Amino acid sequence: MLAAVAVLPVLIWLYLVFGRGGFWRICIEHPEADPVTTRLVAVIPARNEAVVIDRALRSLSGSVSQIVVVDDASADGTADIARSAGDNVTVLEGKPLPPGWTGKLWALAQGIEHALSLYPDYLLLTDADIEHDAASITELVRIAEQRGLDLASYMVKLACVTRAEKALIPPFVFFFLKLYPPKWIASEKFRTSGAAGGSILIRPEALARIGGIAAIRNEVIDDCALARAVKRRGGKVWLGLTSETRSVRTYGGFGEIGRMISRTAFSQLRHSTLVLVAAIAGLFVTYLLPPLVLLSGKPLPMIFGAAAWLLMSAVYLPMVRFYNRSPLWSLALPLIAVFYMGATLHSAIQYWRCRGGEWKGRTQDVRA
Repeated sequence: MLAAVAVLPVLIWLYLVFGRGGFWRICIEHPEADPVTTRLVAVIPARNEAVVIDRALRSLSGSVSQIVVVDDASADGTADIARSAGDNVTVLEGKPLPPGWTGKLWALAQGIEHALSLYPDYLLLTDADIEHDAASITELVRIAEQRGLDLASYMVKLACVTRAEKALIPPFVFFFLKLYPPKWIASEKFRTSGAAGGSILIRPEALARIGGIAAIRNEVIDDCALARAVKRRGGKVWLGLTSETRSVRTYGGFGEIGRMISRTAFSQLRHSTLVLVAAIAGLFVTYLLPPLVLLSGKPLPMIFGAAAWLLMSAVYLPMVRFYNRSPLWSLALPLIAVFYMGATLHSAIQYWRCRGGEWKGRTQDVRA
């Protein structure tokens, strides 16, 4: 019986290695250097981003025609910093948040409305903590042009400086790509769609086809919701990785990262208790069972446990290397999974307490 149970994670990891679109491979694409003459307007929703927004704006200034910043009731001088960043920066004062909208999407909607009046070929939807690389922006536009994409997105390289970030940020990206394999996102054969909110390039026509940002106005995981809406309307979607464009937002401790994960985890599970139980069980079997059966003292289960842990570590290793961490971190995935299980449970508890999705002083994922 123990051997039959111990073989389950081996089968799961064999599927993840060979049947999940190769999500674990780190592939950074460099398209052919065709000339780029498109008009690009960036839109940045910003709420209390004084610490980071100057770097974001200066990184964009030479790569886009115009930058539209929507100040979402900031209390730290974000708008003043943005106004001083350059002549091609327009700062809009955000209007009061209406019912049924999340704060970010309402700010984004106002920025897009202004940006569309400038007749762009593409909108670049980005965050106030993203320091863009000019070459990466050009490459993203080339990818969209050469492939006829309606939405193209980069998973930017997240900050990985503090002890908590070194432990938890690489697996965060790993788990994201496992949920949203880039090959499946780009393929018309799969319904899977996803994007990363730090750098989303979208055609105005594609946005119009889905009914604008209003179509996803109450979504907490707004980037993936946008990609899903575009793909459902027949649009072509693409997600890739970049090591050049980076987030400059840092998380000082494990609690900060835990709250970041908790903010959206239960929403990802569609607020279903049944799916939550299944997800926790799946995490246990996939990540925790392999090292546990090594303690059984029984040869066959121990062989299966070691094989599953080896497969797990091998699949995670490319992400560890992408973030320039020691290969030994690839062995830590079972322990890291415990943290993510806890954050997921916390997310559900917060939702049941009507305090879900807390972000910058707002609760935006509340049980009806």
